[in-house]
Amino acid sequence: MDAFAVERVREYGAEIAIVLGSGLYSLVQQPARDRTIPYQEIADLPRSGVKGHANRFVLGEIGKARVVFAQGRVHLYEGYSAREITAGIRFLARAGITRLILTNAAGSLHPDFLPGSWMMIADHLNLTGASPLSGESGFLDMTDAYSPSWREQFARAAQALDLKLHRGVYAGLRGPQYETPAEVRMLRSLGADVVGMSTVCEAIQARALGLDLSGFSCLTNWAAGLHKTSLSHQEVLKAGDAAARALGQLLEKVL
Repeated sequence: MDAFAVERVREYGAEIAIVLGSGLYSLVQQPARDRTIPYQEIADLPRSGVKGHANRFVLGEIGKARVVFAQGRVHLYEGYSAREITAGIRFLARAGITRLILTNAAGSLHPDFLPGSWMMIADHLNLTGASPLSGESGFLDMTDAYSPSWREQFARAAQALDLKLHRGVYAGLRGPQYETPAEVRMLRSLGADVVGMSTVCEAIQARALGLDLSGFSCLTNWAAGLHKTSLSHQEVLKAGDAAARALGQLLEKVL
């Protein structure tokens, strides 16, 4: 069954895959059944129980480019290991994907990065205490984990679209609890601009497989202590859905 899923993606001919974060599913129109691959059809691919994750790959398009959308990811906070949560990345690489775009919903730590806007990830802080490469021999250079040339293309496209696109550092924590105000102050002192609970292990796995990588954070809320409103996953989903159109325009411009 796993080999059949790999072959379906290979036959589709996409070279780019996009992992969709919470609330960003409006980037994908309701797909025909023959364009979807449920995660349950792929051996060793875990499925998320978090609301907003459909647990399937969709063979779709952005503009004229064929892409594979990953609608759903699993997280460390669900009890999975770093190796398990990156199984989808390894599947995509086996299926012929050479370029990967990771998206996520994140809390803003930067006073100028307003909720509802987007940040292109220039670098990250892996504060999860985990790596999908644990137990392997050899070392991985993460100096330019997020492709500088691809970042430049997206920056030019955003300027042409008059789209505000921040650049900054993503801090990945384990979760599932949101950060305390003291932890937010710590993250800011470490140089982080946004914070979330995904992406960093996927980025490590993608680079270990030689994939070109780009990442985008949808800023769905202020981090704790920066605003009086309380944090909730429902608000994250709503904010992500509202901001998805802007990302779609940017991706179509570049891809």
